[in-house]
Amino acid sequence: MSHVPSNHVPLNRVEVYGIRHHGPGSARALRGALEEFKPDAVLVEGPPEADPIVELAGDADMVPPVALLAYSPAADPDSGDERKAAFWPFAEFSPEWQAIRYAHGAGVPVRFCDLPAAHQLVPTDDTEEDRQEDREVGEEAPESIRLDPLGWLAKAAGYDDAERWWDDVVEHRGASEEAPFAAIAEAMAELREQLAALPEETASAGLPPGHRRREEQREAHMRRTLRRTLRDGYERVAVVCGAWHVPAIQAKVPAAHDDRTLRGLPKIKVAMTWVPWTHGRLAGRSGYGAGVRSPGWYHHLFTAKDRPIERWLTIAARVLRDEDLHVSSAHVIEAVRLAEALAALRGRPLAGLDEVTEATRAVLCEGADLPVQLIQERLVVGERLGAVPERTPMVPLQRDLQAEQRRLRLKPSALDKEQDLDLRKPTDLERSRLLHRLRLLDVHWGVPADAGRSKGTFRETWTLCWRPEFDVELIEASAWGTTVRGASTARARALAEGATALADLTSVAERCLLADLGDALPTVMRALADRAAVDTDVAHLMAAMPALVRALRYGDVRGTSTGPLRTVVDGLVVRVCVGLPPALTGLDDDAARTFLGHVDAVHGALSLLADDDHLERWRRALENLVARPDTLHGLIDGRITRLLLDAGRLDDVPDRMARAVSTGTPPARAAAWVEGFLSGGALLLTHDDALLRLVDGWISGLPGESFTDVLPLLRRTFGAYASAERRAIGERLRRPDTTAAPSHRPEQDIDEKRAAPATATTLRILGWDQ
Repeated sequence: MSHVPSNHVPLNRVEVYGIRHHGPGSARALRGALEEFKPDAVLVEGPPEADPIVELAGDADMVPPVALLAYSPAADPDSGDERKAAFWPFAEFSPEWQAIRYAHGAGVPVRFCDLPAAHQLVPTDDTEEDRQEDREVGEEAPESIRLDPLGWLAKAAGYDDAERWWDDVVEHRGASEEAPFAAIAEAMAELREQLAALPEETASAGLPPGHRRREEQREAHMRRTLRRTLRDGYERVAVVCGAWHVPAIQAKVPAAHDDRTLRGLPKIKVAMTWVPWTHGRLAGRSGYGAGVRSPGWYHHLFTAKDRPIERWLTIAARVLRDEDLHVSSAHVIEAVRLAEALAALRGRPLAGLDEVTEATRAVLCEGADLPVQLIQERLVVGERLGAVPERTPMVPLQRDLQAEQRRLRLKPSALDKEQDLDLRKPTDLERSRLLHRLRLLDVHWGVPADAGRSKGTFRETWTLCWRPEFDVELIEASAWGTTVRGASTARARALAEGATALADLTSVAERCLLADLGDALPTVMRALADRAAVDTDVAHLMAAMPALVRALRYGDVRGTSTGPLRTVVDGLVVRVCVGLPPALTGLDDDAARTFLGHVDAVHGALSLLADDDHLERWRRALENLVARPDTLHGLIDGRITRLLLDAGRLDDVPDRMARAVSTGTPPARAAAWVEGFLSGGALLLTHDDALLRLVDGWISGLPGESFTDVLPLLRRTFGAYASAERRAIGERLRRPDTTAAPSHRPEQDIDEKRAAPATATTLRILGWDQ
């Protein structure tokens, strides 16, 4: 091997391939270029800490999309420190992935050459001069070339869409065409020369703090890695990196300069692993900086060996047919013709996603937008979840979760999946407990359905969707334990010990019962009992009760012991009933609305508990309150009256309403009373003519100024009703006999002779004519 000077990189044995991080044309062209160049070492832009696990990319069980995950292990997951983690995603159509796969197939070493993650996870500190420079030039300067070099090239070529330009010049190139890497390197070199010619403040404007310094460090490390690779004896080295970095790697920069750039960089301890990724996270709309608009479309372009447009539209037709939409082969043929005609008119080498989408909308979907949106989700994004091999480095908590997923047959999916659980079945009960335990660890793989969609006490409905970030959250949660059960138990204890509000403790108790964490319950219940014993605020006690009652009910369904919890609930009911009168006296509007929610919640909780003694005690407390309406806010008075009416405890409600809306009552109080009384639903007004007559008469008799004052309250009350209920009330008021009808019909003479045949027939039908 000839001598290698230490001050620059010998380019005669090095090929630098500038790529876009996710592009099928780049990936295909790179694979062909590598097969032609036949390097004996491959360097790929990425964190060098991943070198020990890069060989996993060659495992048959490694299925892209996947990502390298670098993270800094946290000692205390509740410390509040900002999460330090970063992902390097790869799809099958990513050029870097194809470079790695080529190296494994050819038996040559592959290394990552970017700045180590240990440095990248440490935020850069921009100087005060840098910050002042940004403030002075900021928005006045053009968009930074560094941040969007492709956008500048696209603009120079007459395109207003950088992705469309890149598709035309790179992604849609034929397999027989010359590789684009030389042209890309030349274009980037020209851009960097233009950037260097700009005044320093203009060239740096618009960049995030520390961006330019970080880019210099990254490129210095790429050059350093290349030098070390050559010193190790490799003679044909391929470097795969973002197109912007190509001129910097090819530049003859002295090694001493790079050493000074990299000297003394702050770093932290990091660990590295592979995790599954999704196409949705590759999409630009997810916030991923190097994201693409259409990962599903790019995957198709890469995997379709020939006739990609015909194959794409055929798959789109199949998706629409699966939704019972009529799409024939003739539709597909015509859509292909339209897409190709649009591409020819626009001078494009191949019909792109825009042309294919327009053809799909016009022909396959006959102008309708909803089917196009379906194809957008199913094909253009093409959501899919990758997989990693079993031997991938993982923390014990991740492995335990994977074992639980296999045992309970809960396969992670990148698409929303509704899971209906019957808690009477052992497997479904275990699934529910697992999902609740994960939620205690802030891993929200499953999101429970709204209470309104509940199918009964024994049923739960969850929406499951796996996101790549969950792996980071599991790594953080591993500080609590090595198994899902153990970690969630430790987390529940910590939440109980750190809770400062009674409602927070009741929530933890409920979550423990849902997750079947019997080991944590003693700690939680001890803290709950201590807090409940000293808390004298009735609002706090009322806010805590619904969660406790739900926990009792869940305990009954799940077979969990709830004895200590029942003791706490019994004490709370007594204290709430005793403390309710002084707590509801003299409330202003805001406080009354707050307590209205508490009263409804406690009433519903005690109805759910179905304890006759507690219900009787609660209703007697409400009766004592409405016996002194002058001490109550109108909203509270009306609502308690309605609750007692529904319970069958009042028989003078029309008289009470008449007094509440009488002429001598201030309109604001009357409106509040009506709002509280009617907030339980419109069913009462649609069936009780007397109450409807009272409300209608009161509203009709309001003076104009008073009507304007109470109108917002009335709109809030009636606006909460369903449209069918509002229509039914309006129809009853429209009929003249509704408000004029007497409450009791007078007795009428009955012609017994005319009624006798009908009576005899009815008796025979009922079998009573014997």
